Amino acid sequence: MNPLYNTGIRIYGLAAHIASWRSPKVRKMIRGQHRAIETLGRRLGGKPGCIWFHASSLGEFEQGRPMIERLRREHPEKPILLSFFSPSGFEVRKNYPFVDAVVYLPFDTPHRVKRFLDAARPSMAIFIKYEFWGNYLQDLRRRGIPTYIISSIFRPGQRFFRSAGGMFRRMLRCFDRLYVQDERSRRLLKLIGVENVTVAGDTRFDRVTDVMRATVEIPGFPGFGDDAPLRFIAGSSWEADEDIYVPWLNAHPEVKFIIAPHEFNETRLERLRNRFNKPAILLSEWTGEIKRAKLPNGQIPERLKQVSGIIIDSFGKLSSLYRYADVAYIGGGFGAGIHNLNEAAVYGIPVIFGPNHSKFKEASDLIRCGGGFSIASRDEFNGVISSLATSASRLHQAGDAAGRYIQDHLGATDLIYKDLFGDKSSQGEDGSL
Repeated sequence: MNPLYNTGIRIYGLAAHIASWRSPKVRKMIRGQHRAIETLGRRLGGKPGCIWFHASSLGEFEQGRPMIERLRREHPEKPILLSFFSPSGFEVRKNYPFVDAVVYLPFDTPHRVKRFLDAARPSMAIFIKYEFWGNYLQDLRRRGIPTYIISSIFRPGQRFFRSAGGMFRRMLRCFDRLYVQDERSRRLLKLIGVENVTVAGDTRFDRVTDVMRATVEIPGFPGFGDDAPLRFIAGSSWEADEDIYVPWLNAHPEVKFIIAPHEFNETRLERLRNRFNKPAILLSEWTGEIKRAKLPNGQIPERLKQVSGIIIDSFGKLSSLYRYADVAYIGGGFGAGIHNLNEAAVYGIPVIFGPNHSKFKEASDLIRCGGGFSIASRDEFNGVISSLATSASRLHQAGDAAGRYIQDHLGATDLIYKDLFGDKSSQGEDGSL
């Protein structure tokens, strides 16, 4: 890359080192980067030919996960390397059992890139959604290593399409093929001369469907809210989201609810519980009482029948909990951006979310098909939720629309996998189905 880019990366790295003095998360990333080469040698043994998947963080990993697990299942002999840039991905998936090595990706400087690729010796590189590192891409191309990006999506305002974006356009030309989510992305890329593009869709639809099929029943939950006119769930909830929906829940004692905070500690959980004027307990308390009662499956102790809400105090449960709700509120839309809408919509329930969703195609798609609702204030939320709560036909119609939307967008993993590792006959000459 040019000197300006390399200088920018070095400044970014220096800023990260300074930030690590105060931030445990950044400190983990810096230390993890320093151990990456040693980990590659120990886990891959210096043998060439691994398939390298790179994800920025946990969300992007989930998009690549269907590909990784299918590759492991159908080609167990192929070594797989998984790298992350963000601690939010690495720290959660550092022991992921479907790959041979999980590492932090070192900063994109020429020296670090050379050391990393010399140690990894990949036979193929697959980047997921939003990862464009100039030196890595150029060195992969120089070494003749096939390089792809999957589930990518492009918008007119991105730097690739600006008059001064030549450096970033050159990054795109390092990919052997770009698998994009929609036709608009393909058209935008064609305008700047990038035509090795396949409209494959988004692998997240396949992933949430896999998760739904593998959900594990949580003790006592089939009996939670069976007698309520509406079961409400808030997933990845922030305090700004709770300012929107908690007053409505407090005004409707007949509604049962489940709240899964995006992040939590003891103080956060207690503060959230105290916002409700009706009985709410933690999930750990709920499951503890169910186990102690030892009642037949589906029955719950009398005390738990009086509980109006359950607050989730453990990770990894949310995707299974959506199955117990009639309507979902997805958090983050009053902050940096909404969280995973598809994870709830796959269960055939309508989704409500805040206004910051312009970067999420599925949000506008769900609004368009009638399965999703964007709200910008407490009054707007009250209007939407009241409309759904008072009309069973509206509730079911919206839920059916959300479920159909997911089903209509399955198949991206199969298309990309066959293109890269199997039968290519299903792809036309123009890169379309």
